[in-house]
Amino acid sequence: MNTIHPVSTAASVSDTPIRPRRVAFDWEHTPVHWIPDDAPTTHLINVLHLLLPAGEKWFVHVYKEALPLVTDDKLREDVRGFMGQESVHSYSHAAVLDHLRAQGIDTSGYTKKLEWFFFDFLGDKPYIPMPKAEWLRFRLSLIAAIEHFTALLGKWVLEAEELDHIGADPVMLDLLRWHGAEEVEHRSVAFDLYQHLGGTWGRYPRRVEGMIFTAPTILWLWHVGASYLMRHDPTIPDRRYRFRDLTRATRQGRAPSFADLLFSIPRYLKPSYHPEGEASTQKAIDYLATSPAALEAERRAAERRARLSA
Repeated sequence: MNTIHPVSTAASVSDTPIRPRRVAFDWEHTPVHWIPDDAPTTHLINVLHLLLPAGEKWFVHVYKEALPLVTDDKLREDVRGFMGQESVHSYSHAAVLDHLRAQGIDTSGYTKKLEWFFFDFLGDKPYIPMPKAEWLRFRLSLIAAIEHFTALLGKWVLEAEELDHIGADPVMLDLLRWHGAEEVEHRSVAFDLYQHLGGTWGRYPRRVEGMIFTAPTILWLWHVGASYLMRHDPTIPDRRYRFRDLTRATRQGRAPSFADLLFSIPRYLKPSYHPEGEASTQKAIDYLATSPAALEAERRAAERRARLSA
């Protein structure tokens, strides 16, 4: 089938407006190991700064192709808001890579491979013979699966009080929690879009295929990324990343539990699954109401509106 026909009964369930917040962060005083005396956990979480600039640009690229096909007005509005948020996420994390580079950690060897992965391997032209419409549906299923995990990661970082207790850098925590809150806020959009455009025949099996591809890929990219950052950090004597570093960080509450992420997969694979129940939108909104970066973004936006109306 070469044409996508939206499913009219599948639309947005979100009642929260999805809008980008034009945040900015000052990294001048953020140390290279922003989790004190814990380079392995710092770099485990720093992998997000490697994955997200390319990955979220790819989300937006794919959604530009999908957006004209959306027939539900609320879902179309949510997708536009999602694209705006993901664009801000991408450039905000890219700025951290500049900060790492200034501290002697060159990430380009890894990020160039990610650019190839997203924009060549998962680009507009499939590597195997496949109708264009089906290739779009498959990529939408991948984004829905990825967003399942990002919502869980967002929930985790909003609740990770141990990072505050051990004195993690407040600017980095604000970046991660602002981003995590927006992931929780828009957690249903990618799934709703996939359901809307996934067709009636093959929609559920393709959703399963998307998760089968996504879960091991994310775990592999994360492990490789953490190892890469450790090897390229000139400030530490032991540059190996070990599995026990992950288990220790998880046990201490300093890193998300990969076991919890894996155990969430059966929930996603249920035919009745919907991401709305995975996290609390109110917790996300509560954090965004106190986030220094989000508040400053709101202040600047209000100033712009005042100037335009003057």
